[in-house]
Amino acid sequence: MRQHDVLIIGSGLAALTLALSLPENMRVALVTKKAAADSSSYWAQGGIAAVLGSDDSFDEHVRDTLVAGAGLCDEAAVRHVVESAPAAVNWLIGQGAPFDVEGAAYHLTREGGHSRRRVLHAADATGKAVQDALLARLSRRPNLTLYTQHIAVDLITDRRLGRDGRRVHGAYVLDTASGRVGTFQANATVLATGGAGKAFLYTTNPDTATGDGIAMAWRAGCRVANLEFVQFHPTCLYHPHAKSFLITEAMRGEGALLRLPDGTRFMPEHDERAELAPRDVVARAIDFEMKKRGLDCVYLDITHKPAKFIVGHFPTIHARCLELGIDITREWIPVAPAAHYTCGGVLVDRDGQTDAEGLYAIGETACTGLHGANRLASNSLLECLVYGRAAAAHIAAAGIRPEETVPPWDESRVTDADEEIVIAHNWHELRRFMWDYVGIVRTTKRLERAAHRLALLNEEIFEYYSNFRVSNDLIELRNLVLTADLIVRCARARLESRGLHFSRNYPDLLAEPANTILIP
Repeated sequence: MRQHDVLIIGSGLAALTLALSLPENMRVALVTKKAAADSSSYWAQGGIAAVLGSDDSFDEHVRDTLVAGAGLCDEAAVRHVVESAPAAVNWLIGQGAPFDVEGAAYHLTREGGHSRRRVLHAADATGKAVQDALLARLSRRPNLTLYTQHIAVDLITDRRLGRDGRRVHGAYVLDTASGRVGTFQANATVLATGGAGKAFLYTTNPDTATGDGIAMAWRAGCRVANLEFVQFHPTCLYHPHAKSFLITEAMRGEGALLRLPDGTRFMPEHDERAELAPRDVVARAIDFEMKKRGLDCVYLDITHKPAKFIVGHFPTIHARCLELGIDITREWIPVAPAAHYTCGGVLVDRDGQTDAEGLYAIGETACTGLHGANRLASNSLLECLVYGRAAAAHIAAAGIRPEETVPPWDESRVTDADEEIVIAHNWHELRRFMWDYVGIVRTTKRLERAAHRLALLNEEIFEYYSNFRVSNDLIELRNLVLTADLIVRCARARLESRGLHFSRNYPDLLAEPANTILIP
């Protein structure tokens, strides 16, 4: 039994922001599945959107976010995040985040959907720079304990303890090194586990993005919303030896052009904003051109810019492509869309509180109302900062409660099983049919097929989970199958095409925008 005041599940920007914003008299545990740097935040290339320039305004940032969100953003939440951005960014700079400067000011770049240059960045590896700075701070805080190679199995709820009520008391956590499940009791539990990109065959996400927080919250009785809005990043590097390598949106913001193999630009034919259209528009355009012409990829061209500019602005991309034999100063970059960001998630309020007392969700795990039907580029790291700080303030204001004793994990009825082959097969099957049936373009028939396959997978996973000792792979597959099922249920409920959800059967917008909310 480990007792803490706060249990944070995850180690990305939202998790670290919250941990470092809590009072130093609180005992805080951070549980992460692999190493601390194994998060989507660490992989983020683009930057953090904030109104810092004299030619920009909160109203313009709000407007750009609402336009991208296609009518489903919560305008109050959007304005709260946008107006909180400068203070949040200044806090981050105070923690040691090394953003690029130009002269006496920070260099601001522009990305698709933004009407101004407002994206603060550290070259093309902003996530790494920010995470490294915060992890260095974390190591100097004695009240913060980081547990690597630990994966949460499930939340400890009143129902699990045989009580009436809706409170969460911590989580059962598997130590993957020892294979044993421990009890992490906490007064406040925070889900900061990221999204569910690994539900799809092609994704920019790390292997840890298996929908854990969404699935655990659902099993704990919390509502989820808008999971049909899965953002497919338009430009993932297409190469047999490049796994999940993203080509940042900022490259198009700095003038890169999308081309067919013969050199023809195609984006002007799809949208008047061309390469600077929002991600859903660009991803669908690329998907259309690839399917129409039988292409495996299209190409991103920035060779018209000076080599010094390219290397200076995109050193990480330049180095990685060079390793693969592509000199982006002289050659086009082969790209294709890939699942990138989960815009929906666990429903939360302004403080990150879920429907369950003592349970918070922040970052990509949560649905705050900021993103609506499509996330505006570089608003995600900003959301992590704002809601991480807000949840920390709410937890701190509640104070330290008396400790409760909760029972240990019961595995007396389970046996060991060699399930690796079955899990690997089910995982691949899931990712393949989710890509085929629940991808960039959907139909009613495809969604029905996905729902049928998921029902069969759920039965099989339930049998394994109920009878055999839990493992990292089994926990992840269980969460991923449940989250995929919730994605499909949301998609089947939306009888229109809006933002990231495009259905051939319902190509038009409904007159009144409405959130898709699922209740356990």
